[in-house]
Amino acid sequence: MMAVFDTPEEAFGVLRPVCVQLTKTQTVENVEHLQTRLQAVSDTALQELQQYILFPLRFTLKAPGPKRECLIQSVVECLTFVLSSTCVKEQELLQELFSELSACLYLPNSQKPAAVSEELKLAVIQGLSTLMHSAYGDIILTFYEPSMLPRLGFAVSLLLGLAEKEKSKQIKIAALKCLQVLLLQCDCPDHPRSLDELEQKQLGDLFASFLPGISTALTRVITGDFKQGHSIVLSSLKIFYRTVSFIMDDEQLQGISKVQAKHVVEHRVADLMVHREADWVKNTGDKLTILIKKIIECVSVHPHWKVRLGLVELVEDLLVKCSQSLVESAGSLLKALVGLVNDESPEVQTQCNKVLKHFADQKVVVGNKAFADILSESLHSLSTSLPRLMNSQDDQGKFSTLSLLLGYLKLLGPKINFVLNSVAHLQRLSKALIQVLELDVADIKIVEERHWNSDDLNTSPKTSAAQPWKHIQRRYFRFFTDERVFLLLRQVCQLLGYYGNLYLLVDHFMELYHESVVYRKQAAMILNELVAGAAGLEVEDLHEKHIKTSPEELREIVTSILEEYTSQENWYLVTRIEAEEMGDDPMRKQSDLQAITSDGHTCQLTSFLAFSKPSPTICSMNSNIWQICIQLEGIGQFAYALGKDFRLLLMSALYPVLEKAGDQTLLISQVATGTMMDICHACGYDSLQHLINQNSDYLVNGISLNLRHLALHPHTPKVLEVMLRNSDANLLPLVVDVVQDVLATLDQFYDKRAASFVSVLHALLAALAQWFPDTGNVGQLQERSLGEERSPLHQKPATVENTAEDIERFLLNYLKEKDVAAGNVLDFDNEEEELSVPPKVEENGLHPDAEPPLPVHIQIAMDVMERCIHLLSDKNLQIRLKVLDVLDLCVAVLQSHKNQLLPLAHRVWPSLVHRLTHDDPLAVLRAFKVLRTLGGECGDFLRSRFCKDVLPKLAGSLLSQAPVSARAGSVYSHTLAFKLQLAVLQGLGPLCERLDLGEGDLNKVADACLIYLSTKQPVKLQEAARSVFLHLMKVDPDSTWLLLNELYCPVQFTPPHPSLHPVHLRETSRQQNPYTANVLYLLKELQ
Repeated sequence: MMAVFDTPEEAFGVLRPVCVQLTKTQTVENVEHLQTRLQAVSDTALQELQQYILFPLRFTLKAPGPKRECLIQSVVECLTFVLSSTCVKEQELLQELFSELSACLYLPNSQKPAAVSEELKLAVIQGLSTLMHSAYGDIILTFYEPSMLPRLGFAVSLLLGLAEKEKSKQIKIAALKCLQVLLLQCDCPDHPRSLDELEQKQLGDLFASFLPGISTALTRVITGDFKQGHSIVLSSLKIFYRTVSFIMDDEQLQGISKVQAKHVVEHRVADLMVHREADWVKNTGDKLTILIKKIIECVSVHPHWKVRLGLVELVEDLLVKCSQSLVESAGSLLKALVGLVNDESPEVQTQCNKVLKHFADQKVVVGNKAFADILSESLHSLSTSLPRLMNSQDDQGKFSTLSLLLGYLKLLGPKINFVLNSVAHLQRLSKALIQVLELDVADIKIVEERHWNSDDLNTSPKTSAAQPWKHIQRRYFRFFTDERVFLLLRQVCQLLGYYGNLYLLVDHFMELYHESVVYRKQAAMILNELVAGAAGLEVEDLHEKHIKTSPEELREIVTSILEEYTSQENWYLVTRIEAEEMGDDPMRKQSDLQAITSDGHTCQLTSFLAFSKPSPTICSMNSNIWQICIQLEGIGQFAYALGKDFRLLLMSALYPVLEKAGDQTLLISQVATGTMMDICHACGYDSLQHLINQNSDYLVNGISLNLRHLALHPHTPKVLEVMLRNSDANLLPLVVDVVQDVLATLDQFYDKRAASFVSVLHALLAALAQWFPDTGNVGQLQERSLGEERSPLHQKPATVENTAEDIERFLLNYLKEKDVAAGNVLDFDNEEEELSVPPKVEENGLHPDAEPPLPVHIQIAMDVMERCIHLLSDKNLQIRLKVLDVLDLCVAVLQSHKNQLLPLAHRVWPSLVHRLTHDDPLAVLRAFKVLRTLGGECGDFLRSRFCKDVLPKLAGSLLSQAPVSARAGSVYSHTLAFKLQLAVLQGLGPLCERLDLGEGDLNKVADACLIYLSTKQPVKLQEAARSVFLHLMKVDPDSTWLLLNELYCPVQFTPPHPSLHPVHLRETSRQQNPYTANVLYLLKELQ
């Protein structure tokens, strides 16, 4: 409402009748009438008429006799309105108003609180607060004279009682805010003004009288029920630490004289005064320590983050201002602070770290001998009890304890060596870390997960180079499951490495590494983090002047650890039971599946046979796997720690890592690949290719030397395998000699080490196929053009007449392909030369210098294919499968060199046929894949052989399995028999087209596949059968059309002239059958 009366005269004229009426008759209506009129008066006019207006209000409060609560409440509210708009400029008025307002809540002539309504209590509290804010200038300080001590004590007790015992949350908060104002702690600007040193000392002496009552009452409020609300606890916490830090301020106490100054006050008041001399400070500090411990115990676990944030502020305030007076509380305060370093709230974490950084910058702890001693003693004590705590606490307890340890280490910084130099405490600390880091190695999946096909070893350099490998492999521990605990343990070890004596720590944990297999994994984890910490990787340094370990010293330490990790006894641990050493084929043990056989043409499924009993060494193998993984991760961390200086250690580190990257155990392989990426990023290599190519000289040298002693170095082929999978064509010239060494060693150890070498050959051929793709496809184009010329269905009208040379060339090609199809490949070159009438030939039938030397990769592919011919009959199914894959790659690499491919294909054919007809279904699948590849590259060569040796068996197998698949349910699609049927159906069509089969053979294929057009067959088999007929349409569309119409004829064919006989097909009817849908689809495609 806008003020209407701006001058005192106008306001007086309006207010006088109302004030007189209120003085005569004290009623709620008169008070409300006065307040209504007051709202129309300006603040300036109110200030001039302040005492006149206050008189009837004060008179109403002091009038003898009982008064209704509503009247008192109305008077207090009106009085509060006046005080909020004016200033109190007289000391006496301030003191009297304070006493009168306080008395509203007490019984007359008694010190007992009156049972008044919550509304009145709230009004009085707000009135007191408004009164203190209305005090003008220095008039407020006159209120804090020794003579006012009883009144102040009365008000403080009143407010503390309300804050502690009232049920209303609103009253509690208002009482605490009023207490803040009364103790000059309110957050209002310019209230009070900045106090000088003498004024602060006088207020400190005065407030010291209230310290016992304030501290104990607030402690009860703070440690009360969490349900009272976080705002009440937070307000109480702030009043507590601000009051304590003001009264116990070290700077104030230093200026306190030993003799108490005498004040001119009553004897009763003088007894209330406190002299803050040394004995009082010590006694009070001891009592406050008890209260502070209670507060910390309760608040540190308070569910609301703002309360825990208030605890951080309490610690900072008390430690900075009261480091000497509250020295006995320093241990509890520091413990509370470091215990909140890893609080779940990011706000609390940030503030905690900020305070710790401030303490480190100002040397609050390190520069204070008492604090440093307390902290060292706390660390000693914690180190002593750490093993017991780690064994007995749950995850949350471990997290809290380790947070405490981490905070101590952060605060002490370089001074942690005082603890580490104690043998007993170092042993305690290391024992606790070793104990809590014990891994759970009972999971059988770790041993089971294998790289049966190691294609996925190849890591994309582009993807990996863009994302540094910083994550360590997830692991499971025996004594905790919370990931935060492991993160804390890593940080603890890193800080130990950063601030501690690295030589001492490495030597100590190396002793534990050697002491027992039980300790080895934990010791390796700790050593890894010590080195990472010493290098300052992701370590928050609170002590900026700390001198880090020099690069030379760090390299020496890393070298010694690296030598230990990669030693024979620690690197080549047993992680699996070698199949080759068992003497039996594990794949054969697992499956009794029968292949496509010549007599029964069946594919029977039997159950998988489990091993008779689990290996008794599963746990030990798991332990060894984790040991190797941890050591591999350590090498990656060492690389990051040393940066480009790690290049000096690559000669000893890279070879073992590559060896493990090719390991069959999935976990080891993954971690080793990650370590290779770590080395790439740390040493500045662009990619894995760059890393391997730049260091290939000593890698190749190591492979060559170790191949000569294969019994001592059985994992050597894996290194070459990983190099090939992660490099490019630039590597080939460097490894040509090593490849020949591998082939020679394979010839020597084919019966013992075939599996390892076949994996290398697979990697080699896969790399060659990738590095040297056949972009020209000249041979394929020529064959396709010849096939189109031979096939009348694909001939186009000739636009140019054939010359004599064209006819001669056609006849020569025809004779050559006829010989090849008949198997006369050995005399092929001689006959070609006789037909072309060369000028002169040597005895072996070759032109001297007629052809340039073969490319290196072609020669390698030929040499490998020679070995595959012999290894196809190996008794181990796993080796046979891998050899078939290698053979498939060999054909792909040699496709552009038919003169070299065809003789080798002739030699491999018998073994391949045997795999197709008398082997395990898995081998049949792979062999059929090879057959398809050969069909695409050697079509004419395979035609008669395929029709004679393979087609009858395939057709018979399809016919015999069709009834089984037609009756089977949905589970059948997961069986090996189904996969074999599907593969044969999917491959037959392209084979028929590429081989350009004759009519009789096409009929065999069609007859075998017709039954799969039935809707009773699984959907995927129907789709595959349709693809067969789509290919047959390209070879012989007329026969295919006739065959389909005989199966189901959708229309009746009417002769165009009566003289012609009608056409009668076998199934010409409107009645549908199981083949109708697929036949209609195919006939539509044929049109």
